[in-house]
Amino acid sequence: MRNSQTSLSVSILPILVLLLLGTPLIAQQSCKDLLNLQLPDTVITSATTVSTGTFAVPKTTASIGNLPPFCRVAATTKPAVRFEVWLPLHNWNGKFMGVGNGGTAGVISYRAMAAALRRGYATASTDTGHVNSPISNGFDSTWALGHPELVADFGYRGLHLTTVNGKQIAQAFYSKGPAHSYYVGCSKGGEQGLMEAQRFPADYDGLLVGDPANNWTRHYAGAHLWYSIATLKDPESYIPAAKVPLLANAVIAACDAIDGIKDGVLDDPRKCHFDPAVLTCKEGEPTSSCFTPKQVKAIKEIWGGAHDSHGTLIYPGLLPGGENGSGGWSSWITGNKPFAATHWKAATGFFKDMVFEDPSYNALNFNYDTDLKTALAKTSRSLDAVNPDLRPLERRGGKLILYHGWSDPDISPLNTINYYSQVQATVGSSTAQFLRLFMVPGMNHCGGGPGPNHFDGVTALEEWVEDGVAPEKIVAFHTTDGEIDRTRPLCPYPQVAVYGGKGSTNNASNFSCKLPAK
Repeated sequence: MRNSQTSLSVSILPILVLLLLGTPLIAQQSCKDLLNLQLPDTVITSATTVSTGTFAVPKTTASIGNLPPFCRVAATTKPAVRFEVWLPLHNWNGKFMGVGNGGTAGVISYRAMAAALRRGYATASTDTGHVNSPISNGFDSTWALGHPELVADFGYRGLHLTTVNGKQIAQAFYSKGPAHSYYVGCSKGGEQGLMEAQRFPADYDGLLVGDPANNWTRHYAGAHLWYSIATLKDPESYIPAAKVPLLANAVIAACDAIDGIKDGVLDDPRKCHFDPAVLTCKEGEPTSSCFTPKQVKAIKEIWGGAHDSHGTLIYPGLLPGGENGSGGWSSWITGNKPFAATHWKAATGFFKDMVFEDPSYNALNFNYDTDLKTALAKTSRSLDAVNPDLRPLERRGGKLILYHGWSDPDISPLNTINYYSQVQATVGSSTAQFLRLFMVPGMNHCGGGPGPNHFDGVTALEEWVEDGVAPEKIVAFHTTDGEIDRTRPLCPYPQVAVYGGKGSTNNASNFSCKLPAK
């Protein structure tokens, strides 16, 4: 009897210590033992403990700090879907988070994984089945030439299998599966999130989806390529980056006060009807301080959206506002010289390697009446996440928060609004019970811009999934030199933030979410 009591006292001592320290108890196996885990068509290539607090990003000189100790698992699913799973060694919150990619993927999203890990999540990311060229600026498509199976992995299969395998690895490590699973992604990651919601609604309980490139084929034809043709096909149409402030300042001067507050941000750019023709060079005027008629035409085509020869809209255009800054037009539309902008880099590779499979193809010769049909037939099945029927996600209790920056110079915010409206038309009045859209005034592509563009969508999603509290607003903030200088509520579309008339317009507490005045 004495021996058994002594044994019991010794065995519970570590447990008492952990309880006193407030450390949750997690029954987990050794990290290296995960090498023995068997998964379908998958080989776990490494399982190592990272406890230094810093992670060196592979094949770069970058590092990520302030990390809790974790088990790093690397694996490959056939044919070539590389993925990693990071598992907190202590203080696991009992949940799983998949994170998305950007551009044409080809790399694992380590920084997004780090953000999830710091919140206590077991987290996973994939390169989606290929490795991007290091000189591609994130938009390499050469890997797709002659490989439709890799395009499918990139479009939808890679993330789905990573999600399934990631949760199984977490279950093996902790001896229990995640209580909840979440997804976070923007841009290409937004397309991945909507692909998950549409095709694999059982994968995630909640999804935070930003600036989604879900209408992929039409976006590449009607945005990346359309804007490039507008500014590059005729060399005289090219707009130098030095002229972007001229347009941006004129837009703000004409439209900033429409929302009642002069703050350099257009709350709803659809209300701005500025005509760039007023900036046309007059006879004898230096062209550095005005736009030539061909440049004005290019701006109008970028704002007007892509159309075929019959006038049918192919893809909506960009909206006025937010053109200035490093994440604005100088990066996406103009570049520092012709053919250096991101839109062109994305378009040329896509049509050469994925659509026409001809490395010599000149995308400037694209025919919107005939070639668009070819592109849709070739890539839409693998890449387009446009199905508005989200009732399977709704039925299983899933929640989806969509957001998009009004000043996105890459993906038109109108595309996301259109998709949201299509979901409403398909699902009906219950849409707001599982899906809400938040438009972000003054935000560029997935962040940056003159408006409040930092916000915690993850907490809003967690509260909706776990507590049943739907987000009625999400407070965003803007920083200058690292200091918060403005806050503003983001509202469920079509509501907007309305100033109450008292107090600072830089304080979110002085605004409320209301339907816009008609």
